[in-house]
Amino acid sequence: MLFEASWEACSQTGGIYTVLRTKCAAGVESWGDDYCVIGPYRESAAKIEFEPRPHEDFLEAPVDELRSRGVVLHTGRWIITGHPRVILLDLDSVIPQLRDMKYRLWEELGISTPDEDDEANHIIAFGYVVADLLESFRRHLGDRPVLAQFHEWQGGAAVPILRHRESKVPTVFTTHATIVGRSLSAANFDLYGNMAEIDAEAVAIEHGVMHKYQLERAAAQAADTFTTVSEITALESEHFLGRKPEVVLPNGLNVRRAAAPHEFQNAHRQSKDRIHEFVMGHFFPSYKFDLDNTLYFFTAGRYEYRNKGIDVFIDALSELNRRMKAEATGTTVVAFIIVRAPCHALNVETLNRQAMLNELRVTCESIRDQMGGGLFQAVTDGRLPGMDDLMDEYARVRLQRMMHAWKQDILPTIVTHDMKDDLNDQVLCHLRKQDLINREDDPVKIVFHPEFISTTSPVLGMEYDQFVRGCNLGVFPSYYEPWGYTPMECVVRGIPAVTSDLSGFGLYVMEHFPEHDANGLYVAKRRQESYDQTVYQVTGWMQGMTRMTLRERIQLRNNVEAHAEFFDWSKMAAYYRAARRMALNCSAGTGHTETA
Repeated sequence: MLFEASWEACSQTGGIYTVLRTKCAAGVESWGDDYCVIGPYRESAAKIEFEPRPHEDFLEAPVDELRSRGVVLHTGRWIITGHPRVILLDLDSVIPQLRDMKYRLWEELGISTPDEDDEANHIIAFGYVVADLLESFRRHLGDRPVLAQFHEWQGGAAVPILRHRESKVPTVFTTHATIVGRSLSAANFDLYGNMAEIDAEAVAIEHGVMHKYQLERAAAQAADTFTTVSEITALESEHFLGRKPEVVLPNGLNVRRAAAPHEFQNAHRQSKDRIHEFVMGHFFPSYKFDLDNTLYFFTAGRYEYRNKGIDVFIDALSELNRRMKAEATGTTVVAFIIVRAPCHALNVETLNRQAMLNELRVTCESIRDQMGGGLFQAVTDGRLPGMDDLMDEYARVRLQRMMHAWKQDILPTIVTHDMKDDLNDQVLCHLRKQDLINREDDPVKIVFHPEFISTTSPVLGMEYDQFVRGCNLGVFPSYYEPWGYTPMECVVRGIPAVTSDLSGFGLYVMEHFPEHDANGLYVAKRRQESYDQTVYQVTGWMQGMTRMTLRERIQLRNNVEAHAEFFDWSKMAAYYRAARRMALNCSAGTGHTETA
């Protein structure tokens, strides 16, 4: 029986959600109903993602045992591909026992946690309840092996608890990003150039994350098999957590490839037409450019300005703008920055322009229908129609008024929303510093969209995956990226992408695909390279895209899409199987190894 415990089961709070949600189908395919996910119960998320259903088989008795102790558990299925079994724990039901749990954590494991950290309190409760649940399964299932995998420090508190109890449940712990590494990178510290000199405990104390670091380190040290998602994070783990991971578990996606190359090319064209509509509404009231000669570049992810390489993207766009002005090829680049940032709502100017575009469309469609009647009447009269047959005076006046109202004498905004701190926002400050403000003579245009993309938005009203399909290049030259889903999401949709050699995905690409740059999987050099060199490298790839013919861009998308199958969970699951076999072997008597 395989259990997978995570703080993000059936509820998106971070990046682990994507790992689990996409991987579960492979788990169900291999294990069937012998695979079960465990997570905390969050009512708002459960209403959308969780289907309550009793587990009326070998899972019933262990669940009933915990319920008899006053623990509230919800059993059912996760409403995702594969519909895996899931057990969600209502942690509020065990909060009365929290003081005893925290005392045992300190007495038995030497880990103390602040009382005011409500999240940490619930994570500790989660750890103890998961440990109790797994031990109950172990007792009720007899000789049948029980194996458990835990993700991140939030989901891994049960690991050292099980080790202290000398439990017979084999454990795999996976850290997706270290607490110390994330803290230092967020503080703009040169993490990779000074890693050997970093005192992890001192950093944890300085940043107020000592209890999180202690839980993470205890889980890494106690697991039968310790794993991480990339070689770059493995290096951090060895330095900061005192144990080198035995297995690296690359992330994957559920890849659904088109039956024929022309199908995904058509999907790209259709999605690009949707982006064209937004661009017409946003830019064309101020000035025009040729949409047939327009490329769409974008970056997306968490608003970690330096970690995610947003600074590199903006500086590369500035340099690209300078080069394209000098070449004057007639090509336009519209660059989107899609990161969730503190904002109030869509700004009035953006809304007005999109509303005017919709009104213009409705008016033109109405007049088009009228013209059909005039055309038919003229032809039946035996003559070619003239303008008076097709459009009456009222229709011409309507169009003239619409065209007059459509024109604006101000520049298109570089941000679609009213920001909460417009003057100090890092992205806006950098764009203004580089003078990227959407002037008519700038071949590089900017759209900063500080919200998630969704079909319900009046701006860019489409799903994120549709938006990605419609773009020509994704740019993610991250400084700190334990894995990196955003470039991988581009690749599986046939869109060229820039990653970096400081991301787990970038290192994986470099190791497995020697000709990656030639095939649209660009890996920017950031390790032991200057910032300016990275900017010029990224600029070169973007400029290369602007110089390609349509046929060359289609061929490049074909080359990228050909790599999609290598990132499917059906391929990546082999690494997980190796880690689990190792944990079972360790638990059988060989013991686990540690370097500290």
